[in-house]
Amino acid sequence: MKKCALITGASRGIGRAIAIQLAKDHSYHILINYSVNTLAANTAKELIISEGGSAEIIQFNVQDNKSVAENLNQWKSDNPDDIIEVLVNNAGITKDNLFLWMEADNWNSVVDISLKGFYNVTNNILQDMIKLKKGRIVNIASISGLKGNSGQTNYSAAKGGLIAASKSLSQEVARRGITVNAIAPGFISSDMTKNLPEKELKKFIPLRRFGTAEEVAHLVSFIASDKAAYITGEVININGGIYS
Repeated sequence: MKKCALITGASRGIGRAIAIQLAKDHSYHILINYSVNTLAANTAKELIISEGGSAEIIQFNVQDNKSVAENLNQWKSDNPDDIIEVLVNNAGITKDNLFLWMEADNWNSVVDISLKGFYNVTNNILQDMIKLKKGRIVNIASISGLKGNSGQTNYSAAKGGLIAASKSLSQEVARRGITVNAIAPGFISSDMTKNLPEKELKKFIPLRRFGTAEEVAHLVSFIASDKAAYITGEVININGGIYS
């Protein structure tokens, strides 16, 4: 029997760092979810294996309920003795613009990947966690979901909704031994922030730097551990001291 961790959007950036860290710290067999970038997903898998871990790739678009169900149910059928103990809902995108000029597609895609994605994947995995009476669900939110950010009304709505969903779900499943928490990163060096004016933005961060994907991954690893068994329904900031 393999104990597994599923990380959505795990081919690059924060998701990849989380996948690598969970393999290192907890010896989980990692399920690397991705939607489009096969090369990046394979690279993530190779990195985990090169450091002594085990991993496999599972492809689906989190906002497509049919694809999520078909692929996860097929994996369960192929691996009847294995269990997914940790789910990290990390998949997310940004399509920034002032709300006045925001197109409907840019609103829908950002909200759907975070919130439909959370529903589609969590609803499928949660049923097995309830049977096991054990599980960790970690939702990667954002400081934008707490304090808002100009030009990110869609992203703030998506991540704010994810935070609220985390708090509500934590109350429903706590008695089953399942914890649900949200992590709210600030500015983290990644593909998502590469076009931001880092030099200017660092002036507003008390620690005067962007965070790293690895720092977020260490926090997720702690929340996924037995040491965090009494933490649930929380939003944990990792933002260098930005007020939120």
